[in-house]
Amino acid sequence: MTIVTNLGFPRIGARRELKHALESYWRGETDAAQLQATAAELRARHWRLQRDAGVDVPPSNDFSLYDQVLDTAVLFDAIPQRYRALAQRAPLDGYFAMARGLQRDGVDLHALEMTKWFDTNYHYLVPELTRDQAFTLHADKPLSEYREARALGIETRPVLLGPVSFLRLSKATDGSDTLALLDRLLPVYAQLLAELKDAGAAWVQLDEPVLVQDLDDTARAAFERAYRYLADVPRPQLLLATYFGALDDNLALATSLPVDGLHVDLVRAPEQLDAVLRALPATRILSLGLVNGRNIWRAALDNALILARYALGHRGPDTLWLAPSCSLLHCPVDLGQEKKLDAELRSWLAFSRQKLQELRVLADALDGKASAEVALDQARAAIESRRRSPRVHNAAVKARVAALTATDAARATPHVQRQLQQAQALRLPAFPTTTIGSFPQTQDVRLARARNKSGKLSDADYDAFLAEQTAHCVRVQEQIGLDVLVHGEFERNDMVEYFGEQLDGFAFTGNGWVQSYGSRCVKPPVI
Repeated sequence: MTIVTNLGFPRIGARRELKHALESYWRGETDAAQLQATAAELRARHWRLQRDAGVDVPPSNDFSLYDQVLDTAVLFDAIPQRYRALAQRAPLDGYFAMARGLQRDGVDLHALEMTKWFDTNYHYLVPELTRDQAFTLHADKPLSEYREARALGIETRPVLLGPVSFLRLSKATDGSDTLALLDRLLPVYAQLLAELKDAGAAWVQLDEPVLVQDLDDTARAAFERAYRYLADVPRPQLLLATYFGALDDNLALATSLPVDGLHVDLVRAPEQLDAVLRALPATRILSLGLVNGRNIWRAALDNALILARYALGHRGPDTLWLAPSCSLLHCPVDLGQEKKLDAELRSWLAFSRQKLQELRVLADALDGKASAEVALDQARAAIESRRRSPRVHNAAVKARVAALTATDAARATPHVQRQLQQAQALRLPAFPTTTIGSFPQTQDVRLARARNKSGKLSDADYDAFLAEQTAHCVRVQEQIGLDVLVHGEFERNDMVEYFGEQLDGFAFTGNGWVQSYGSRCVKPPVI
């Protein structure tokens, strides 16, 4: 039977349960035990959901209260000195201080730097390291969550951020080279892997996404040194996971490392399959990333099946796994939560649960199961429906675009002249002051919007409320002495969703939430 696995699952919950639990804890309305109970309930629910969707080996330790890179830093005791006293006294407070800062009871701590996780909309917290950094195994999160799943009767594959990617994604506050710390870090990885093996874990997934980036000789040598070291310690089997692109110049490196399996992204880079098949030793597991872990559309299963069958023709079924291209962290949880989308549009979509079901269909097709053909026919019909739909093809827009000429792209007056005209009309000083545009969406604003949506506040009263908020915003700016005033944008919800609501060609989900960072979730409109 072809094995279906998953690299990671969204942790926020189908209805943002984690967000609500976190913010309740931060407001002091609930305690740490209640927060951890919600987290445990979400993990259990998501493991069962994945198993029921057809996943043979779901991941563990892919859950985080805030960010997986921060979790890795804490796991290996890479806690900057300014947080240490608090983290020792109250570990959860120290964790959240690193994540979002803390100003309370004489404590004044700013958060770690945040930046984008490769080219996704997710943001991770950047660990701070120094040349004299020491690492120890500071916590048992991967071990405890593996055992947690096992107690539910679910065998998982623990996920760890790999040692080279962890160091490359960190920053040195003293200007040193983070990769120079590798030899200090590897014994701690070895200790953790040994503990996971003793606990019964058959496999561990080591995420090394920097393998799809350009690497210099120092980084390449770091990979070789790291995995030679880990090859010689007691450990589970290792799946090296790459994603977000092709291995390209790093293919020979990745396929030569002494690991037991390799995951490659065949959504971003399907063209790399042939080279991977030639380079990867036949005895190693090849995990094929066939379903897009970063969008909400149904997969073109026939195309994915061509890749899977091609790989199967070059390798035995015992060395082939099917998986999403990357962690499903970047997708909403379950299309089943969408009750208001019309049937046609809904048939085009796949959230995390549905993407795992697509992988099961592909696996069943490889195994020759008759039931797979029915699901493949449904997928073909949905893809064809979307391809031909007038929602996608707007004849009026096509005609307008076709009628464009070069003169339509030319302005009547040069940019510099328009600037001068604007400054004169508005009587602006040489260096005018302004703000970006939006003022805080306060609790009162959010409450009024919710009451208006539910019918508890009339449109007229809501408009009057917005006018009052706008007037206050303008008065504040006038008192400060700003030159170009803004109206505060109190009428809008999420800034992307609001603009989408004003345009044709967009649809809106009820629970299509995706984590951006921490408790911050976005629900982008569907183009």
